[in-house]
Amino acid sequence: MKMHFCIPVSQQRPDALGGRYTLYSVYLDGFLFCRVRYSQLHRWNEQLRRVFGDCLPPFPPKYYLAMTTSMANERRDQLEQYLQNVTVDPNMLRSDVFVDFLKLVQLDTFSISTKKASLDIFLPDGRSIPVEILTSDTAERVLEVVSHKIGLCRELLGYFGLFLIRFCKEGKLSVMKKLADFELPYVSLRSSEVENCKVGLRKWYLDPSLDSMLMDCRAAVSLIYMQAIQDIRKEWAKPTQAQRQKLEALQREDNQTKFLELSWEVRHYGYVQLDPCTWDYPEPGCGAVLSVGNNEISCCVTLPDNQTQDIIFQMNRVKCWQVTFLGTLLDMDGPQQTLNRNLELRFLYSEESRWQWFVIYSRQAFLLSSCLKKMISEKMVKLAAENPEMQIEVPEQGRSKKYHIQQSQKDYSSFLPRASKITIAEADCVLGTVEEEGL
Repeated sequence: MKMHFCIPVSQQRPDALGGRYTLYSVYLDGFLFCRVRYSQLHRWNEQLRRVFGDCLPPFPPKYYLAMTTSMANERRDQLEQYLQNVTVDPNMLRSDVFVDFLKLVQLDTFSISTKKASLDIFLPDGRSIPVEILTSDTAERVLEVVSHKIGLCRELLGYFGLFLIRFCKEGKLSVMKKLADFELPYVSLRSSEVENCKVGLRKWYLDPSLDSMLMDCRAAVSLIYMQAIQDIRKEWAKPTQAQRQKLEALQREDNQTKFLELSWEVRHYGYVQLDPCTWDYPEPGCGAVLSVGNNEISCCVTLPDNQTQDIIFQMNRVKCWQVTFLGTLLDMDGPQQTLNRNLELRFLYSEESRWQWFVIYSRQAFLLSSCLKKMISEKMVKLAAENPEMQIEVPEQGRSKKYHIQQSQKDYSSFLPRASKITIAEADCVLGTVEEEGL
């Protein structure tokens, strides 16, 4: 699937020869990732093409005369589409020519040189693990370093990830984003400009049954045990009173395996809970708390009369979704380095034999989209294992996603209002489409 790259704004800058060039602000998952020139991306595309040939997406052509405003906007849109499409191929994502360029532009954008540094990685129980790294080390590399330090089996790395996490008052936390394998955690942490933001290690799967794959590794069990305790304390997972008493007794005994086995029965165990947001259903402007996991979106909606209503959306009924930035970006030389102020995620859902759009307004729209893609990925892996004759191409655990059958949001563009919005991410395929087409 495509990654959440977007280029919502560009700037004209003077060059050394008295002319001008365009600098593009590239965002990933709503956070400023880098600023690059067309010429840099053009050289990168040529390097990629020498390695991967004609399988690359089309790259916008050079203009040898001055560009009009419409031509400049068209190029910006084309570069955005290129960045989204070039990340579909998992082989490309892991190539040196891909990673080395993105490492360089991240460092250059934030004026950080390659040097040795210490980075604290926070565990779910609040402890931090200091690791010695280079500022140019990717998230994939940092995860390898910290896993080696805590004894986590290398073959299980794909079940875990590094996240930017904001620690709030009263012990609450907010997961801002999962760091992509090619992101530089040291740079991302210092460029996020989010108060009390830290890099945390968490499991990265939304099917609770996958816990069973980790039970033979003591370090993995310890990590998911710590996260289960944290999720219950933060009320992300919601045990009954009887379950809570049994869990507390098992925690006092430090019986991690039995604790996790009982946790599997707890409501919303293994889900990701988002910060309170606004929802357009059943009425516009309703407040909502979303929990995502186990192939569903679970919503606790606060109605205008302050009554609450629980609504569950099954992922196999979701046709597609898109994330849209509703605001404008001005004065990009200033401190604004995230898009997370005015985001919406809308998804198309089949209910009672009809399709309906639902809209969520949330700062964590990109994280929600990543969770939806993750659930699809896990379901496709399970389908492929159960039905090998289907010949479904599935992603490696914890790696990029690519499927043969895809459904683009653009097929439904006629349903969308034509307001002055910037669409910056879209879904590629969903289970409903796959099932309809007979896989």
